[in-house]
Amino acid sequence: MPEHNADLVILGGGSGGYACALRAAELGMSVVLVEKDKLGGTCLHRGCIPTKALLHAAEVADAAREGDQIGVKSSVAGIDMAGVNAYKDGVVGKLYKGLQGLVTSRKIELVNGAGTFVAPNAVEVDGERYVGANVVLATGSYARSLPDLEIGGRIITSDQALTLDEVPDRVVVLGGGVIGVEFASVWKSFGAEVTVVEALPRLVPNEDEFASKQLERAFRRRKIGFKTGVKFTGAKQTDNGVTVSLETGEDIEADLLLVAVGRGPNTAGHGYDEAGVTMERGFVITDERLRTNLPGVYAVGDIVPGLQLAHRGFAQGIFVAEDIAGLNPPVIDEAGIPRVTYCEPEVASVGLTETQARERHGEIQTLTYDLGGNGKSQILRTSGAIKLIKAGAPGTEGPVVGIHMVGARVGELIGEAQLVYNWDAQAEDVAALIHAHPTQNEAFGEAHLALAGKPLHTHG
Repeated sequence: MPEHNADLVILGGGSGGYACALRAAELGMSVVLVEKDKLGGTCLHRGCIPTKALLHAAEVADAAREGDQIGVKSSVAGIDMAGVNAYKDGVVGKLYKGLQGLVTSRKIELVNGAGTFVAPNAVEVDGERYVGANVVLATGSYARSLPDLEIGGRIITSDQALTLDEVPDRVVVLGGGVIGVEFASVWKSFGAEVTVVEALPRLVPNEDEFASKQLERAFRRRKIGFKTGVKFTGAKQTDNGVTVSLETGEDIEADLLLVAVGRGPNTAGHGYDEAGVTMERGFVITDERLRTNLPGVYAVGDIVPGLQLAHRGFAQGIFVAEDIAGLNPPVIDEAGIPRVTYCEPEVASVGLTETQARERHGEIQTLTYDLGGNGKSQILRTSGAIKLIKAGAPGTEGPVVGIHMVGARVGELIGEAQLVYNWDAQAEDVAALIHAHPTQNEAFGEAHLALAGKPLHTHG
């Protein structure tokens, strides 16, 4: 069998894999990057980028529909899904071309094909063996379903939802997490009747309870239906629709059922078990430096337990490349990774929830700043709030350990928020900074002013 040698062999060309490849090449390593599909992985082709393009189209539709409220004579004549998909695919295509150019410019050997991890230092692709001084496993994730729920026809996952050629009249979204509420938001903006079904007690259940309540209130205003704390029991489809059954005995008729119950690690069939990699529920187990149990073998991204976020995998890929190069980068704090759900309104957070903060720090102080006091938020006609969580009792010093925001475009505020958390800033540190007026970023500063005991645009 032909054998090729390199300093680093990476199995998977998604966010984690390609980031690792680019940084390793920058550090002078010879790199082989194996990808069976398209460079960029789920995020670029079936996740972050195409879904956010749909969400922007939805935002434009909402703005046109609501133009009369601000004196602009506008309306929505309809949604041209062919046009929406062309716009979405154009965005993806441009980024894909750019990424291909980057990999080529760094002299990374890109191998197209399904790779199998056959030994602690080797990956086989189509009868060729690629041997690395180090190997990184980065095979990403897939859209989960439920036992006995077959995907097909009118029962779809996010993969199929991205290529629909028409807007459904009625849709049930199974799962109230990030993917579920984002698609619910898109379809409502496009004119569909939407019902979200979530087995846990609240929408976006991994977020602070404050954020869930804010989002649920906004969804009620938007007339997006949701049923929380209720389990799905089955679905039957015909040529004309699908009937979704709940444990309460209720049946919901719809044109489509979107199964958005999360993503699973894409590890089956890649040889991990056979090669002796320690696994748990399909995930690859690593230490805090992302090393597996096999010498010289690392894992990054969605196959490692934790947040399944493209920027997490991206950061892990860079971390591993620098670790292999002997730069001894600091361990990534999972709580310090920003999280954004891009529905309308957006949900953005970093750090600990209130429950987690109490468990870790005992006494804490919380403060909630309503966006009603922020000029730009009123211009944008959005409602919502920013919640801050400080370690330590009121009147004592302590860093801000949790930031949770709900409102239009609050995802754009997460950059400053993650600096506050990751640099252990106190409210007084942020309060001393000048925030431009009028911006929503100003609301972030006002919240810290209030937490520092200097409230201005707040009542009570």
